Amino acid sequence: MNFNAGLAPFGVAVAYKEVLLTQVLLTKVLLSYHNLGYLSYGKLVTKHPRACPLGSYCPLATLNRSSGNCEPYNYQLPAGQLNHTCGGADMWSDVISSGAIFCSAGSYCPTSIEQTPCSSGNYCPMGSTSEKPCFKLASCDPNTASQNIHAYGAMLIAGLSTLLLIIYNCSDQVITIRERRLAKSREAAARSVREKVQARTRWKAAKDAAKKHAIELQSQVSRKFSRRKVGAENEKVRILNEEELGTDEDLYPTMDTSTSGASEQSYASSEGKTIEAGHLTRMMHEIEDHSDSFSSFAVDAKSSKSKAAKDKEIHTHSQIFKYAYSQLEKEKAQEQQNKNLTFSGVISMAANTETRKRPVIEIAFRDLTVTLKGKHKHLLRSVNGKIMPGRITAVMGPSGAGKTTFLSALAGKAVGCTINGLILVNGKTESIHSYKKIVGFVPQDDIVHGNLTVEENLWFSARCRLSADLPKPDKVLTVERVIESLGLQAVRSSLVGTVEKRGISGGQRKRVNVGLELVMEPSLLFLDEPTSGLDSSSSQLLLRAIRREALEGVNICMVVHQPSYTLFRMFDDLILLAKGGLTVYHGSVRKVEEYFTSLGINVPERVNPPDYFIDVLEGLVKPNTSSSLSHEELPIRWMLYNGYPVPPDMQHYSVAVTASPTYVQFGSHEYSAQITNEDQSFAGEMWQDVKCNMERRRDIIRHNFLRSKDLSNRRTPNVLLQYKYFLGRVGKQRLREARVQAIDYLILLLAGASLGSLSKASEEQFGMPGYTYSIIAVSLLCKIAALRSFSMEKLQHWRESASGMSSLAYFVSKDTMDHFNTAIKPVVYLSMYYFFNNPRSPFMDNYIVLLCLVYCVTGIAYVLAIFLDPGPSQLCSVILPVVLTLVATQARDNKVLKIISDFCYPKWALEAFVIGNAERYYGVWIITRCGTLRRFDYNLHDWILCIAILILTGIASRGIAFLGMLVFQRK
Repeated sequence: MNFNAGLAPFGVAVAYKEVLLTQVLLTKVLLSYHNLGYLSYGKLVTKHPRACPLGSYCPLATLNRSSGNCEPYNYQLPAGQLNHTCGGADMWSDVISSGAIFCSAGSYCPTSIEQTPCSSGNYCPMGSTSEKPCFKLASCDPNTASQNIHAYGAMLIAGLSTLLLIIYNCSDQVITIRERRLAKSREAAARSVREKVQARTRWKAAKDAAKKHAIELQSQVSRKFSRRKVGAENEKVRILNEEELGTDEDLYPTMDTSTSGASEQSYASSEGKTIEAGHLTRMMHEIEDHSDSFSSFAVDAKSSKSKAAKDKEIHTHSQIFKYAYSQLEKEKAQEQQNKNLTFSGVISMAANTETRKRPVIEIAFRDLTVTLKGKHKHLLRSVNGKIMPGRITAVMGPSGAGKTTFLSALAGKAVGCTINGLILVNGKTESIHSYKKIVGFVPQDDIVHGNLTVEENLWFSARCRLSADLPKPDKVLTVERVIESLGLQAVRSSLVGTVEKRGISGGQRKRVNVGLELVMEPSLLFLDEPTSGLDSSSSQLLLRAIRREALEGVNICMVVHQPSYTLFRMFDDLILLAKGGLTVYHGSVRKVEEYFTSLGINVPERVNPPDYFIDVLEGLVKPNTSSSLSHEELPIRWMLYNGYPVPPDMQHYSVAVTASPTYVQFGSHEYSAQITNEDQSFAGEMWQDVKCNMERRRDIIRHNFLRSKDLSNRRTPNVLLQYKYFLGRVGKQRLREARVQAIDYLILLLAGASLGSLSKASEEQFGMPGYTYSIIAVSLLCKIAALRSFSMEKLQHWRESASGMSSLAYFVSKDTMDHFNTAIKPVVYLSMYYFFNNPRSPFMDNYIVLLCLVYCVTGIAYVLAIFLDPGPSQLCSVILPVVLTLVATQARDNKVLKIISDFCYPKWALEAFVIGNAERYYGVWIITRCGTLRRFDYNLHDWILCIAILILTGIASRGIAFLGMLVFQRK
């Protein structure tokens, strides 16, 4: 067995993938001629130096007689054996231990004893067996180990930047042009409808004038006919009339436009007068009955039905807007007619079957009591009454009276509270959540999307919450009606605005907040202080819009804070609450002053009644009454006035209250928990708070996961349609945030250039240091950017999900739109890093690993954004990549850390990078490669496994984030 035969499998006859021997075998590979019959261990005497592996340079050594070493290998000849001479290399190991036998960088070794410098236009990494030609646009100097491919990086950067600029600018222009075209189409439709209305008005005025003139002419002829009948008839005049009688038929059709003919017919005969009178009567009937032949704008009931059916089949924007504006004009005309309706007109309105009727919802509450869990504090106590469809109920009271709590209890949004009593929906004990699709709730805060226009906010709410069976023209009509009624025509194409970017005014933003609920055509509408922060004119405009909804049968209940007297008179009913959630008055607004007058409380002149009542309930104003009535006794007086039971702990406020068995029984049963209120220890209070928080969390989970039956009879768009609507909205938002995303890409470019230049590819570790820094940098930057997807719109999502919109469609649409960044950001980073660092692994392998890494960290960022507040989530996004990367790279000697590192995504990303790069090292690099992979416990066959783990981590983190979105809601 000779040296050639022993080493042939390592470099000559077998490809590099076929020489993946076990790690134990490779560490024992030595060039020992003693075992082969030539040399003892540590010494080499051979006549066959060509047996070295591919990529090595191991010529015959030269004996240095002064030192006795065989240079350049530094081994010595055996003492006393004169027949031994210096041979080739004595040992093949990793590049650090036996770097002398590696073909030097900038040269290539076709054989193990021949080393040739690289020529110009080629490059030769360490251990090369042949020259590698440079790419067309790359530059390669003589004796270079790598090619200069910065030109490709510059081209990629330029192309990517141009593409992004085109996408962002053109997409923004597309949105702008599309909005401009829609605006032109809308304005043209509105102008056309206005012209038709004006023409119809002119025609009606002309028709009325013609009818009036015809009636006057007929009366004149009749008067003159009666005068001629009693007077003497002149023979000469009769002859003259007989001569003119033949021209009467030509004159009568023009009687409506000429007044001179009337004087010429003063001496007509009796037969002629009869014909004339009959002709005028027929002409008036023709004008009334056949007005369609004179004008195309007068439409009867039958033609309006056919026109409506035709308009519902059209799809162009111009036709849809014409249909919407024509219907709005008809509604305005109908409103004008309704002001002076007769009894027959009311009957015809009630019998009109074309008007869509909304389901009626009546809410009744009996002995409604809301208690804060854990603290046994009453927020509402013994509230009785009901709110009726078609009426506006105002809830008023001083601060701390439980107005918002009352509204939340009726709307089913009270969390962390115990609700006692009975709430009836249409006389049945059904959950209000069963009517969620037709119940609107306007929060006190203006929760709208600031990076969308007014029209886009309203249109999105209408598309997702109106019935899926409703045609698009009717949806457009609904949105246009709301915009018109709220006075938002002037700002419909303006962005709502955010804290950083100025948009519409505060009053307009408040009206948009209300309009989001009006466009879904609710049957029950709750509003929490909708007029707060508005001036008098804006408040009246808003109340008129709400009054219009009430006329359509909507049950409206709203919390109002100190309205003006004009607004106060626009309400139908009033619920006045005192501190502690006690009812002081519940009834008609017109009778509230009468009730308080019966108690001896008179409103002074020139004082707003609601302001005076609230001051009295606050105790700021003492009632101007001769009796000793205090504001604490007012709730007791209301209970006694209506026959409601009085809680026992409040009976001492009124001397008139007797110890009735009914009252005692009610109080002992209902308020026993509050009477036994003893001081607890610190540990007891802490345990009570923890228990309260757990119960609140349980209520939220039950509210989100336990679905109630749907009784709204409205089929809203399914998840796929809502996903389509959400995707379009998120796309518009991202295009309007192009500057922020451009900054993200710029930071990635700078990070790639810095890390690619500073961390040169280390041959002995296969680029591991540079890849480690890349994982930290890319993870940090991509997490920070991905936090914006959910952390900035938590309030908006909570409102939309509470109204019945699909959380799954919202989440998937956000994630889908983030896939664009997931695909682009690795290219942006590698366009600098790869062409500065120049690793041996191909660009596509690095891109695939980095793509999976960005997908993984984006999902983790979703979890941080949903579970944490913006501040802590950003801090965790910075610290987490550094800590996990340190654990993944320093866990070789500690078994516990090694187990933990298996759950760290940086370990699998780094392993995929190193394996993809190590596969390109062969021949003389085999021992170095196997030693490095063994030291870090990497397996050359696990590249696909690493990719799969990164993808599964991203999917699992997205699943956790979605569940957190359903569970973690606002307190």
